[in-house]
Amino acid sequence: MRVFSDLAQLALAKGEHLGHGEWTTVDQQQVDLFAEATGDHQWIHVDTARAAAGPFGGTIAHGYLTLSLIPKLTGDIYTVEKLTMGVNYGTNKVRFPSPLLVGSRVRAGLELIEVTEVAQGVQAVIRCTVEIEGKDKPACVAETVVLFVP
Repeated sequence: MRVFSDLAQLALAKGEHLGHGEWTTVDQQQVDLFAEATGDHQWIHVDTARAAAGPFGGTIAHGYLTLSLIPKLTGDIYTVEKLTMGVNYGTNKVRFPSPLLVGSRVRAGLELIEVTEVAQGVQAVIRCTVEIEGKDKPACVAETVVLFVP
């Protein structure tokens, strides 16, 4: 884990790759629970028999499920000390270049793109790439915006 002692040290890392998280498996139970929570029960996500004969050869995770895994996938990559809190401020850009087959292992890589002082603290734009083990294309690439409050 990369540890930044404060926001000034974080700002010095602008343009740097922050590291990769641990590999984790996306399973059907996660997909089914996400479908329940969002009401998105499209067969490519939840009907294992039909999806096995479909275009992906099995069920795939929802794109937004993949996006929502970012906190889990990145929690062990870096931390900033001397903060009151860090909150999700938004997302500038999100793409899903490759389907994520259920049972696949994923991990995240982070790059610190931009660091800007704002009234509440510091806003950081972090590019998160959710990689699929054994695949060339990632499942998700997102520019997330985090507000760090000292």
